[in-house]
Amino acid sequence: MGSHRTALVAVVRQELAEARGTARAVLAAAESARDEAQRRKKLIREAYATCLAQLTEAREAARQDILHRSTTEATTLSRKVAQLAALSAPGAAGTAWRYWTPTEPDRVGRPGMLRIGTVAYEIGEERTRLPALVPFLDHAHLNVLGAQPDADGVLSGVLLRALGTTRPGDVHVSIYDPENLGGTLAGFAPLGNGGLLRLISPGGLGAALDELVEHICRVNESVLAGGYASLAELTAATPGSRPEPWRVVVLLLDARSAAELSDSQRAQLERIVRTGVACGVHVMVRGLELAPHPTVERVSARDGIAACDTTGDLEVTLDSPPPTDRIAGFCRATVERLLAGPPPARLADLEPGTFWAESSAQRLTAPLGDSTDGSTVPLALGDDTPHAFIGGPAGSGKTNVLYAWIGSLAARYGPGELALYLLGPSFAQVTPGPRDPSWLPQVRLAGINVDNDREFVLALLRHLGEELRTRAQAAKRHEASTPAELREADPHGHWPRIVAVLDDVPLSADAEVLLLVKDLARRGHTQGIHLIVAARDGGDIDGFPLRIALPKAQGVLAEGNLAAEVIPRFHAATDNGVVRVPDASDRTAWRSLQRKLWLRRDENCDAPRLFDGEVVPRLPDVYRPSGRLPDDVGSSPGAVLGERIDVAARPARLRLGRMPGRNLAVLGTRTDEACDVLAAAALSLAAQGPARFSIFCLDPDAEQAAARLMAELPQAVTSDLGVIPEAGDIPHYLIGYGLDKAGRAQRERLRALLADGPEQRMHVLGWWRSVAQLHDGLTAHLGAWVALDVQGADLSPLYPQPGGPEWHPRRRRALFFDRSVHRTPEVIIPYEVNSDHT
Repeated sequence: MGSHRTALVAVVRQELAEARGTARAVLAAAESARDEAQRRKKLIREAYATCLAQLTEAREAARQDILHRSTTEATTLSRKVAQLAALSAPGAAGTAWRYWTPTEPDRVGRPGMLRIGTVAYEIGEERTRLPALVPFLDHAHLNVLGAQPDADGVLSGVLLRALGTTRPGDVHVSIYDPENLGGTLAGFAPLGNGGLLRLISPGGLGAALDELVEHICRVNESVLAGGYASLAELTAATPGSRPEPWRVVVLLLDARSAAELSDSQRAQLERIVRTGVACGVHVMVRGLELAPHPTVERVSARDGIAACDTTGDLEVTLDSPPPTDRIAGFCRATVERLLAGPPPARLADLEPGTFWAESSAQRLTAPLGDSTDGSTVPLALGDDTPHAFIGGPAGSGKTNVLYAWIGSLAARYGPGELALYLLGPSFAQVTPGPRDPSWLPQVRLAGINVDNDREFVLALLRHLGEELRTRAQAAKRHEASTPAELREADPHGHWPRIVAVLDDVPLSADAEVLLLVKDLARRGHTQGIHLIVAARDGGDIDGFPLRIALPKAQGVLAEGNLAAEVIPRFHAATDNGVVRVPDASDRTAWRSLQRKLWLRRDENCDAPRLFDGEVVPRLPDVYRPSGRLPDDVGSSPGAVLGERIDVAARPARLRLGRMPGRNLAVLGTRTDEACDVLAAAALSLAAQGPARFSIFCLDPDAEQAAARLMAELPQAVTSDLGVIPEAGDIPHYLIGYGLDKAGRAQRERLRALLADGPEQRMHVLGWWRSVAQLHDGLTAHLGAWVALDVQGADLSPLYPQPGGPEWHPRRRRALFFDRSVHRTPEVIIPYEVNSDHT
């Protein structure tokens, strides 16, 4: 029994132990599962927190990006709107009253919009304002409703801005103010002194409206007859002046006066509203609501806040009304300007809308200035008026007229349509200079300081005559009778019209010059060559039908036309009226126009040649031994002696072939010039190929020049006339200074060299102080000579005609004669070879 109980206890204990072990295992597993669950819970919470933080960061980044883009786009849009507002209401149309001043309008522009206040809006944390604009002149009527003080401020501001953006006299104002008899807009009263303001009496409204309706009918008929839809379109098609001023009628009504309007007055007002804008008639109405119409701009104002059709639902903060004293001061100044007349045209006002858009096939047409009413006055060079004469005493403005006309032509006609040849004292600035590299692209040649160089005047006229013959031959080949027909027949011929300007060039005193001018005046226009001659008074040259008289000019206009006696400075008179000429000689204004045209030039456009009679040309580097020889030297060596006085600035050459007499004598007492002629000849010969040089210097005054030439010449030796060099295959040039001081024995050897040397390729180029010192018959062997300060009569021994050539010596000019080439001698300018003298 006892053992059974013991065994049972042992079994129970065993089972309890196993149960406890199982329970512990289950507990351990549960605790492990709990720990794992808690760990996973912690991980999930941490992941959630991380994800939440990332989502919050992403959301904030997206919000900031959206805010940044929104702010950027709003700022860009705001800037564009501000730019558009500035373009739509420039100057006095949109400036705040604190900085307001009247603005001179563009001649070809149309009125823009006018500011009445500002529109506020927020960009980010910043608050920005833009001008609130309403249309008016040429666009709309203005209907202001609401509180009277606010409405009156809007009306006075819009009216002042409209007047401040137009020219005096372009806007006529009528005010109907039955309650205050015009006192509401009292600041505008000074306009009445100039006829720009009219007060409509309380009983005169009907007549005033009837008058406006009749005016609209008349203008409408005129506009339609011209094929235009509105007066604004007609004005834009003919810029320069407005054929009819704007008429602005201000109706200051209240509830009682509005109710008193008769049916006929309301009907006329509605008719004006429907048709007035197209005819330049505008109404500004306060206190009466006009019927809806596309041309009615409605503004509702109260407590400094307004809404209008243009800004829609945006709230407009109205500008304060302009001060009355500012309005009155502006109106007084406007009347003064009106009574003084419009200001003269500026050079910039003569510029076309597009440069170089005109064709010269038929004629050249360009404005010279404007008339007293402000419209530009065009002048034409064509078949009817082929040439022009400008007359006036010294200081009357001839050069200014020329510059205005030249600038106006050059702005319209490109270098392929117009070529200018200018001769006068003030044309240097159309060519490139050290301070201003620009030039007028149409100018081919400008000549200044030519008072003592009739040869250059003759050269220009002969060049034009040759151009006339060339074009006439081309026209004959193409069976064309006019420049337009020639251009059509030969479109690649490039035949621009030529305008040659002769300013203060004496014509009647020189028979040869006068003959050439008359020939060009008679035939030049048939091939597109025109002359503009400016002289002091009168003008006895036929063929100049376009006559322009400056103040105090005599004998320029038709007999009985006394306009030149009364016109002031910067004015010119023609047979058709008075022209106000801009100050085109102003250097700043001219450079501005010239630089615009210069920048438009083609890259192949060559700079014009400037001939200055007071400037001594330097020997070009190509005629020095180290220079590159030009292509036109010819087959035999040619000694360059100086610059020819012609259009092309060609050098004067002496050919030294193997013929008798191919020697040169330089004659005169001007040592520097004589040495320059010999040096230019020797250096240019050295530049043409192998040559030998022997230098003889018998005059101490020329020793320095001889030594300088010796240093620059290759294969040169000093010698004297006691040793005659041997002939060879290479040309040998003997340069002699002061040969008049040669002794008898030296003269014998010199005569032998002059007589026999050329056939052996030896040539003498020598300087004698006078013709009388050419002893012992040397003249027979001198085929060419250059005379400096030698009178024409003294040259008779060297000249084929008795009495010698007609020659009056002058500084830095020489007379060149080559008996194998010249029938008559030509005047040349000796080059300056060295810079130590002028």
